[in-house]
Amino acid sequence: MTTPADTAHADLHSEFGAHPGDPDDRAAQPVIKIVDIAWLEFEKQNIAQAERFAHDFGFTTVSRTADELSLRGTWSGAPCILIRRSHRSRFVGPAFRAAGHDDLLRLSRETGRRVYPLGDLGGSAIDLTDPSGMSVRVVAGLTDLPSLPDQHPLTFNFGGKVERFNAIQRPPREPARVQRLGHVVIETPRFRENLAWYQEMLGMIVSDFLFFPGQRSRGPAMAFIRCDRGSDMADHHTLAMTLGPMSRYVHSAYQVADLDAVAAGGAYLADRGYHHAWGIGRHIQGSQLFDYWRDLDKFMVEHFADGDMFDSTVEAGWAPFTASGLAQWGPPVTRDFLGANPDPELVKGFLSGLKNDNEFDIHRLLGLLKVARS
Repeated sequence: MTTPADTAHADLHSEFGAHPGDPDDRAAQPVIKIVDIAWLEFEKQNIAQAERFAHDFGFTTVSRTADELSLRGTWSGAPCILIRRSHRSRFVGPAFRAAGHDDLLRLSRETGRRVYPLGDLGGSAIDLTDPSGMSVRVVAGLTDLPSLPDQHPLTFNFGGKVERFNAIQRPPREPARVQRLGHVVIETPRFRENLAWYQEMLGMIVSDFLFFPGQRSRGPAMAFIRCDRGSDMADHHTLAMTLGPMSRYVHSAYQVADLDAVAAGGAYLADRGYHHAWGIGRHIQGSQLFDYWRDLDKFMVEHFADGDMFDSTVEAGWAPFTASGLAQWGPPVTRDFLGANPDPELVKGFLSGLKNDNEFDIHRLLGLLKVARS
């Protein structure tokens, strides 16, 4: 018998289904099943500059020394971001939360990597490397930070139903209060191998596949991937992965209370002269209300609210990867968001990607260029 959960994606992408030879949306017997993303790790040259932007974006400092910075949201849990001072700025990798210490031991037996104590963060961790060369840390038994005062969603008079009366709406133009880390997006030239690794090693499942225009027969070029929590709800994507010439960070996303928090927080950032990358709008895959900014090291970060939540019964949807298909409404997608602005490092990465033995060949490059023009 078909249930509403079984048809949830059929209603969205009924004309686009999996073809023979396409990757599965999940592994049959993964080593473990992670339950969430824990934090992201960066190296940056200027800790004071990084903290200044972080406060304007809506983070709270957990701790700071001359060489390290830890940032958090308002919800109880782990810090959202860990930053170490270095001679250059770069994304190090994500940390994912396992259900318990036994999961780390299973990963250790599978990979030969050792489990070690995390020190001030509590619990323990194991350090892995995905097929594209990115560092991936898996943690368990963390000492969660207590919650902080939250930014409460506004009360609306919608659909003829009056919830607010004898009261005005005056949300201040101030930093949006980040609640939590939602997801990270990465690019990889070894898309299928990388996807299989996250499915088989960490038990992640695909919510949506996208394919390049005119290249459906070559399979997906992007996947939105969530945690498998069984009957419990999980974010539409905790990790998103796109095929490209380089292994690199694309953006990360942080939840705020509602659309007014997104908009007022963005106005605050604009007042302070930060670079706006794209928004405000509402995505199609994941449905989030979004607004994208660049920090002072040019890393792209997103405020989001009202994202989709799925349990494990929802199978992967399929859709073409187009620029116009990235949002239900909002301004046209920018070249900055698509990574299409002229940049010497980007050109170097494209040339290197085409030379190397990986999935990104000249045909995939043409497909990617079609995305930018679609």
